Amino acid sequence: MPGIVYKKWLVVMLAFTALFLTACGEKQEERGKLIMVTNATFPPYEFYQGDRIVGIDADMVREIALRNNLELVIEDMSFDSVIAAVQTGKADVAASGITVTEDRKKQIDFTTSYVQADQVIIVRDEAAIAGPADLKGRRIGVQHGTTGDMYVTSNIQEPERFQDGALAVASLVTGKIDAVVLDSAPAEEHVARNKGIRILPGALVSEEYAMAISKNRPELLAMFNKTMAEMKADGTMKTIWARYLDEHGKPLAVPAVESVEKGLWQRMAESFDVNFVKDNRWRYLVNGFLVTIQISACAVLMGLVIGFLVAVVRSAHDQTGRYKVLNFLCHIYLTVVRGTPVVVQLLIIYFVIFGSVDVSKVLVAIVAFGVNSGAYVAEIIRSGIMAVDSGQMEAGRSLGLSYGTTMRSVILPQAFKNVLPALGNEFIVLLKETSVCGYIALQDLTKGGDIIRSQTYDAFLPLIAVALTYLVVVVCLSQLMKKLENSLKKNER
Repeated sequence: MPGIVYKKWLVVMLAFTALFLTACGEKQEERGKLIMVTNATFPPYEFYQGDRIVGIDADMVREIALRNNLELVIEDMSFDSVIAAVQTGKADVAASGITVTEDRKKQIDFTTSYVQADQVIIVRDEAAIAGPADLKGRRIGVQHGTTGDMYVTSNIQEPERFQDGALAVASLVTGKIDAVVLDSAPAEEHVARNKGIRILPGALVSEEYAMAISKNRPELLAMFNKTMAEMKADGTMKTIWARYLDEHGKPLAVPAVESVEKGLWQRMAESFDVNFVKDNRWRYLVNGFLVTIQISACAVLMGLVIGFLVAVVRSAHDQTGRYKVLNFLCHIYLTVVRGTPVVVQLLIIYFVIFGSVDVSKVLVAIVAFGVNSGAYVAEIIRSGIMAVDSGQMEAGRSLGLSYGTTMRSVILPQAFKNVLPALGNEFIVLLKETSVCGYIALQDLTKGGDIIRSQTYDAFLPLIAVALTYLVVVVCLSQLMKKLENSLKKNER
């Protein structure tokens, strides 16, 4: 058995290595596409309208692509990942209300700036905060990675960082924080859609927006600057701005907050309609759920294969002292994977390992979560194998059974029954860990809830819907594992 396992292990590892080297040797093909990355939770610059990402930034890049005969692909990801996507070649341009700073200029090139924006302070109506001087010692919310975050950190204090502005404002409305520092245009949107908050007069700091392009793409930068100059000269730029802002720079088509008090059930019914029925927003959750299930199911299978191979190699080494090199490699794998967060592994695999490869993001997520799960599955299976009394192996061998037959027919069935509850827990954890897929622009279940929240400015129902969906899936999976355990127990009788 150890010899057979050794050969199979080598075959599998060589296959994975060949696949990886082949993939890494490929260059991203030129297909006349322009890939733009953004964080579509920043109206009026980028936000969802149905299934389409629109806004000032999105429409500008759409026009640039059209004038240069390019097919535009817009990918929605976490704001703190958009610049990294451009640096690593996963995207051509980042347009997400990105402020030009000296530090950022060292990493990427910026197009001609197209707007001057202000960072403003949002507070509750009754708050005794009149300006920046009153923020010291207060709980200040910012969107992670923005210049508002940088300014508050450098000039006031450590803020409370949120994934997007909508979450920060929701925390302000519910009294979790005292103020929010945000760009002026989206701040106007949030204040218009939420009662009880206001924007303090005056700007905290002024800044310029531009689009980010890799320093390795000077020809692309020149194309953008040339086209943007043409759009400004012929009035196209002004037309795009007029779709979303009035002559005073205030957002258009923002519904006024109703002052009429309504009953709880009426408010819930209206909220349900706005969050899920209007514009078929329920599809974000359904499509995201399907992506989550696809990634989870494939990652579980991959984790089982990797975990089983590693567990058998390590168990054979513990029992026989052989395969020291393989055991050493397995030990390194376990140490690295279990010692680093899964979101970091996901980003490394996407931006570094597959940095120059045009590969499906679903495949990237499956590999990341499969490799991560395999480390935990390996130790679970190994603990089950080692927990079986050594006399079982000795008895099998004394009956004339080979090592492989004894392991396959005697040891592994007992080990599987012993570790089944732990394996079930690992699968449940894996399912929930996929909620970080949004970092690489995958629209999973959690990201679907984020998209709804970015459109409706309602944090409650989208988050509850996402949580309930995960809960139902986990309960169903737990029941299946319970039935399997009971079935195995019956076989023992």
